[in-house]
Amino acid sequence: MPAMDTLAGNFFLVGLMGAGKTTVGRALARKTGKTFYDSDHEIETKTGVKVATIFEIEGEQRFRDRESCAIAELVRRDNIILATGGGAILRPENRQLLKKHGVVIYLRANIDDLLARTQHDRNRPLLQTADPRAKLESLLKERDPLYTEVADLIVDTTQQNVNLLVNQLEAQLLERQRRQDSRP
Repeated sequence: MPAMDTLAGNFFLVGLMGAGKTTVGRALARKTGKTFYDSDHEIETKTGVKVATIFEIEGEQRFRDRESCAIAELVRRDNIILATGGGAILRPENRQLLKKHGVVIYLRANIDDLLARTQHDRNRPLLQTADPRAKLESLLKERDPLYTEVADLIVDTTQQNVNLLVNQLEAQLLERQRRQDSRP
């Protein structure tokens, strides 16, 4: 059994682009001594090209195939924090793998924050549109039920300080672990 102040297991971050998965994931990994992975970065490392290029050349479905393979490989590692791509939860098999292999944390933010965080990023293929706000609203409407379904914890990142957010998240995870460890 792990020490009461040590977080055991894997943590998987889900949420829309701009919700803070990579930023929070890196900070939480530093604080907990876990290894951080970003599924999009892992795909880029394997293919040698940006996600936006994969979308452009191969299309979204082929990218989702690559993403599913990356997730299937990453979730089997131990003691990791994984930031998933915003659409990773679209496939039921990805949701099942995430639930089976770790604690799933849904990082949620409001549309204004998401837009502010992503407006200058050209590596977000789904937002290369005339109306990024409308696209984010549509994605949130489609994906929020799936994020909520898969989540063990839901954390609002709207206008949050990253260090404060990570401290709160760590406390929630420790409390969750304590409750599970005290079960007969």
